[in-house]
This record gives sequence, structure tokens and C-alpha cells, in this order.
Amino acid sequence: MDRILQACVNTWNGLCAASRSEAAFRQELVAVALAVPLAFLVAAESWKRLLLILVVLIVMVVELLNTAIEKLADHVTAARHPEIGRVKDMGSAAVGVSLLIAGLAWLLALAEWLGII
Repeated sequence: MDRILQACVNTWNGLCAASRSEAAFRQELVAVALAVPLAFLVAAESWKRLLLILVVLIVMVVELLNTAIEKLADHVTAARHPEIGRVKDMGSAAVGVSLLIAGLAWLLALAEWLGII
């Protein structure tokens, strides 16, 4: 039980740290806050609601991993390093791809809700 409690504390600390230091993460928190009620408005079926919420949560997960990579890289060296720069770019690309996936899922759901498709 102590291990589970400590994992919860670590999770909370990580979310708080990301919220304090990353504007992108704060924006994604707003997106989740909007996505949950909107999913119930846009999608009639439970699995579609779940998908719409999950794709936004996945963006947050990828953002957290990208932030962790960037913070670790900055801790290793403050100097510009081409390899570390590429690693950071790859993390950023992962966030971009996750945003694309979420955007496409929401566009499809909205198009269906509006009767466009």
C-alpha cells in the first residue's frame, strides 16, 4: 500500500512540476477540461466519447515524456550539442504527431456530428 501511495505522490508531483514549468502542458490541461464535456456533446456512443477524451490525454502523455527528455538533456549539458538538439527535435516531433492524431479524431467526430459526413 505504501508503494501505491508513493506512486500517487510522485505522479502528483510530476503533474504539478509540468504545470508550473510548461505552458504547453497548461494548454493541454485546458484542452482536456474542454474535451471531456464536448465529447459528451459531440459523440452519441460511449466508445467514441472515450476515444475523443483519450486522444487528448495521449497528447498530454507525450508532452510529459518530451518535457522529461528536455529537462534531462538540459541537466546533462547546458551547451549546445547537435545530438541532444536532434533528440529534443524528435521529442517535439512526437508531440506534433500526437496533436495531429488528436486533431484528426476530433475533426472526424465534429464532421460526423455536423452531418458533413
